[in-house]
Amino acid sequence: MKPKGKPPAELLAIRKEALLYLEQQSEKGNINLYYGDETKISEEGYVPYGWQFDDEEVVIAATKGRSINCFGLLSRDNDFIYRNTEDNINSDFIIETLDELSLTIHKLTVVVLDNARPHTARKVKQLFKIWQNRGLFIFYLPPYSPHLNIIERLWKEFKEGWLKPSDYQSADNLFYAVDRICAAIGKKLFMNFSEFNNNLI
Repeated sequence: MKPKGKPPAELLAIRKEALLYLEQQSEKGNINLYYGDETKISEEGYVPYGWQFDDEEVVIAATKGRSINCFGLLSRDNDFIYRNTEDNINSDFIIETLDELSLTIHKLTVVVLDNARPHTARKVKQLFKIWQNRGLFIFYLPPYSPHLNIIERLWKEFKEGWLKPSDYQSADNLFYAVDRICAAIGKKLFMNFSEFNNNLI
């Protein structure tokens, strides 16, 4: 899915330069840098593309049922912090997740987020000073720039590669598979972000 618009060129350049600096500080071990976002996985399934032989009819049953929302924080070295819920992810959910994180960190930590409403709500920003005193800082990406968020690539691999068709047999089966995959990221499942800095140059 392509962004609905383009970020202002000047803002994009400034934020990219700042993000590159954060990446460099993370690589030196001076900070912890996480990229955050959420995704929805539902019983409807995920079919980005498909093909079939001329004499073959491929059918995927349409299902409108339960869904699970995943909110994750991902570092370039595949450290993955996540929370899953069947409820909508709202600002209260984001606050609870980031507040818990702020109480566990031992090094200056930056979380990169897009401009989704739950991320930028006033009640979220009102906690910035408290979190900053604990060493947690929020960095907002410019609008319409998902290519700068490495976790977007993880969600793509999650849905296209790690989840299997058999995982969609039931909601319970799907939710178990989602939890199992989340728990395996950084331990048995890994992403390679070696080319990510190309987006920052």
